[in-house]
Amino acid sequence: MEQSYRLGGGAFPTLIAIISMFFVGVSGGAFDSMLSALLLTLFIVLGVCMTFLVSKALSMTVLKGIPSSFTLELPPYRKMHITRSALRSLLNRTMVFTGRAVRAAVPAGIIVWFLANLFYTGPSAGLVSFHRPAADVPSLLNAFTGMLDPAAVLLGMDGAILAAFILSFPAGELFLPILIMAYLEGGPLGGILGGSLDAGGSAFSLYQLLVSQGWTWITAICTLVFTFLHWPCLTTCQAVARETDSLKWAGTAICIATIPGILICMGIALYGHMVLGI
Repeated sequence: MEQSYRLGGGAFPTLIAIISMFFVGVSGGAFDSMLSALLLTLFIVLGVCMTFLVSKALSMTVLKGIPSSFTLELPPYRKMHITRSALRSLLNRTMVFTGRAVRAAVPAGIIVWFLANLFYTGPSAGLVSFHRPAADVPSLLNAFTGMLDPAAVLLGMDGAILAAFILSFPAGELFLPILIMAYLEGGPLGGILGGSLDAGGSAFSLYQLLVSQGWTWITAICTLVFTFLHWPCLTTCQAVARETDSLKWAGTAICIATIPGILICMGIALYGHMVLGI
């Protein structure tokens, strides 16, 4: 369960983007790149420290007295064929990633798209419709983010950020696309502040979007912390449930990963509000 604190591949784009925009800058110079790498390394080290801390806490509490062993049977050594091994590894990893995308990311993306483009019309008009009945009627996705907003504010974030974390449970790579879609109310990824997200999806345009939605450096820190201190993705939960043959331990892994993140984010948000007035 300690693997809950490991930074998966889906977390790195979020960490790098937020660090670059709010704590380093978007000029892309050599110094910015070094500082960004340093901050990213610090977060990785923090995740490793949390892993050891949780492992120690578990061994002294719920797993106290339970012997832990790890047996690994090594295959016979053979001369390595570099080209063949590299191609086989590339093929295997590509198949794993593609399979995960098909099983999790694609269905989740479809669901999010429908939520962002469906509007509540009432019982007389079939409950929901793809056509907005009035200018002040939010999409189902925006209604969901509004419902989460009071709880998210306590964590130093907003409802859209928390909704993006929840809806990206199948695959962490979906966090940023869902967040942008929630802020743009399901519209195209253009038209930000009278400008647009250019073809390359520039960091400055994304920075403008986030700032226009009320992001501060406190919001950025809380989002960074919650990125690696929240529930593990669906694949990890399935692995925990399969290895332990119990859904209880999968739920425990979710709680172990999320509760520290909630407490730390609440502390950061309280400090920003009470001391800094943010």
